[in-house]
Amino acid sequence: MSDNETYKHTSDGEIHPGEVVEEKISLSERFGLWVSFYPFKQDDYLSIVGHWLKHFGCDQAEIESARGDALVWALERGSRSGRVAWQFARDWSGCKTGPVT
Repeated sequence: MSDNETYKHTSDGEIHPGEVVEEKISLSERFGLWVSFYPFKQDDYLSIVGHWLKHFGCDQAEIESARGDALVWALERGSRSGRVAWQFARDWSGCKTGPVT
């Protein structure tokens, strides 16, 4: 977060990173260091969706019926991540059972 504070906005609306960010990018490019986050396999994603739906009070039958919607949700967002699974479960369980807190 502190790295983001060094970004500067110019009068023409462009955003320029500060020196700290530029140095980190330079080191990454020089030494080939990259952190990649690969998408979950479909079964892993659905397992995480099931976990969150259970957390939000859904029973096993509801979890099974949500599988297709969960896959569509991930496809629409272009990702099968834990964050996407949580967002789907929160939305789906909220629509089925009322507001989620």
